[in-house]
Amino acid sequence: MKKLMIALIILVIIIGGGILAMRFINFNRIGADTYYVKITTDGQAKSGHASDGTAYTDYNYDLPGYNEDGKEKKIEFTAQKNLRKGAYLEVFVKEDKGVTSYEEVKAADVPKKAAEKLN
Repeated sequence: MKKLMIALIILVIIIGGGILAMRFINFNRIGADTYYVKITTDGQAKSGHASDGTAYTDYNYDLPGYNEDGKEKKIEFTAQKNLRKGAYLEVFVKEDKGVTSYEEVKAADVPKKAAEKLN
């Protein structure tokens, strides 16, 4: 009986840890290279219809990005809304998948070498 209780407690801990990991860890950022871009133009709008018939509009961006060392890379990604001009984004790029995630950051959070190239 004691062994069964220990096994159940361990199972609950493992399942709970897995649920917490899925909630708080963005797996799209793990193993990705980080680049910084500045939104300077509106995205190129592309409209379509989902499989259920709902209309949507995506915005495609093609911008130069720079890593913390100032190395340039062409960054292509899609957003579900037209992003704010002048916004700085931290973009996560994987070689085999392209851009996997991005988030807006403050200008002060952009590394110095990348900020010099973006401005």
